[in-house]
Amino acid sequence: MEFFGFLFESLVVRDLRVYSQLEGCKLSHYRDEYGLEVDVILERADGEWAAFEVKLGSDEGVTEGIESLRLLRDRVDTNRMGDPIKLAVITATGIGVELPDGIAVIPATTLGP
Repeated sequence: MEFFGFLFESLVVRDLRVYSQLEGCKLSHYRDEYGLEVDVILERADGEWAAFEVKLGSDEGVTEGIESLRLLRDRVDTNRMGDPIKLAVITATGIGVELPDGIAVIPATTLGP
């Protein structure tokens, strides 16, 4: 399953890269000295940014992704970077939902330009 998770992540990152290029956005990833990793950071030309974790779909994986995004939100210097316009976990299945703290869970099937 871990291998399929890597394949799914690659597919989603490719899709996000294609869609974001239409808007002149840049994609990267985040890793800090404390071991926090976030799969995708999308930055618009005007400096607005969003962060995405990509999880194949297990409840544990989605929860892990949500926690990573919460940690990122707490660590980013918003005076310098601004607040994120969206934090979301992209999954392979399920329905989309937005949590009370604004983090979304989005099925990959809903992605598009």
